[in-house]
Amino acid sequence: MTLLTSKPLARRTVLRGLGAALSLPLLDAMTPAVARAAAPVKRFQTFYVPNGMAMEYWLPRTTGAGFEMTPILEPLTPYREQMLVLSGLKANWNYIHAGASGSFLTGTTRGGRTEVEIIADVSMDQLLARHYASDTQLGSLELAMDPANNAGACTGNLSCVYTHTLSWRNKTQPLPMEFNPRAVFEKLFGDSGSTDRAARDARLRQHRSILDSVNDKLSSLRQSLGAQDQTKINEYAESVRDVERRIQKAEQQRDLDLPQMDQPQGVPPVFEDHLAVMLDLQVLAFQSDLTRVISFMISKEQSARPYPQIGVPEAHHPLSHHGNQPELIARMSKINRYHAELFATYVERLRRTPDGDGSLLDHVTILYGSGISNSNQHSGDNLPILLMGGGSGRLKGGRHIAYTDQPSMANLLVTLMDKMDVPVERLGGSTGRLAIDTVSM
Repeated sequence: MTLLTSKPLARRTVLRGLGAALSLPLLDAMTPAVARAAAPVKRFQTFYVPNGMAMEYWLPRTTGAGFEMTPILEPLTPYREQMLVLSGLKANWNYIHAGASGSFLTGTTRGGRTEVEIIADVSMDQLLARHYASDTQLGSLELAMDPANNAGACTGNLSCVYTHTLSWRNKTQPLPMEFNPRAVFEKLFGDSGSTDRAARDARLRQHRSILDSVNDKLSSLRQSLGAQDQTKINEYAESVRDVERRIQKAEQQRDLDLPQMDQPQGVPPVFEDHLAVMLDLQVLAFQSDLTRVISFMISKEQSARPYPQIGVPEAHHPLSHHGNQPELIARMSKINRYHAELFATYVERLRRTPDGDGSLLDHVTILYGSGISNSNQHSGDNLPILLMGGGSGRLKGGRHIAYTDQPSMANLLVTLMDKMDVPVERLGGSTGRLAIDTVSM
């Protein structure tokens, strides 16, 4: 029997001698025994790719454990055993590009009908964010490679919000996706300029001092206000308490040693440089346990970004309407494969980052895919979806599962909530749960 009462070594324990001080590597003794005995942390991420898929180059022709790695999936071969390909799923709201991203995490069956009518449903990531709010400084991160655009019409006559975000706090409150690495860094670490511990401590002390001053002024202000103003102040105080909770959580995590990273200066002009910084920040967010939920769009729906660096100078969205011409579909597949290659570099970072008794990849569930299958038709049938990661032991990879009864994407979301141990009765237009622990359906 293992005793859980042994005193752990300090993380900064050093060996002194001969005029030198050497830091010890991270040892089991440096982690409290209770923490070592606890279940691994569960994390969830969405990695969204837009404008559909060249399905001829994506979909494996065989199911089960012996499925083939198709041209688009091939870059993910090293992670095959932690990858679960799902086919046969149907979008809940199949309305061109708005429905693709608008229902991807919400499972909503309808959105607004005009530019100013904005309706969907609470998204899966925000349900998880509520659950983890007491455990992390940030309930969730919403990130993208394109600037937010929540005004005007972008698809049909509907609001641009549908194509520019995946995350909805409730049925009428979409959340903007942040694309500026500097803003993401400040959200994670404050404007300390670095992940260096001394810089973080100084900023934390400043925040605590400001918060104490605000709380003192709120207490004295309440005594001189009427009932209506009291209500407004109470609502404001709720926001202050949320900030206080984040500071308390940061103080609990102040001894965490992080990889050195300086604050980004803004948005790099080269796509790959911008993406590298955004992915670095996501690894850091998970590694430091600042959040356990991230939603990320590598591009928005209707993205016109060209990819001349891989021999595709055409804009992505127009190319996706390929008219079923084989040569254009092949060029579209090159963009799809490139996205998979970029995703693979991120997966490798997660695999190489230790976390508890495994790696970050072992303890994350990543939902990768698009809300459109055949891009030429804006098809919502047979969505290109895969799950990546060990799910803290809750996911069995290395398989392709093909569903023949056209279950909805919302059913997958409900199933993933079960895997995250945050069960819900329904989500959006869900009608049940999926069997993802069997070979085929």
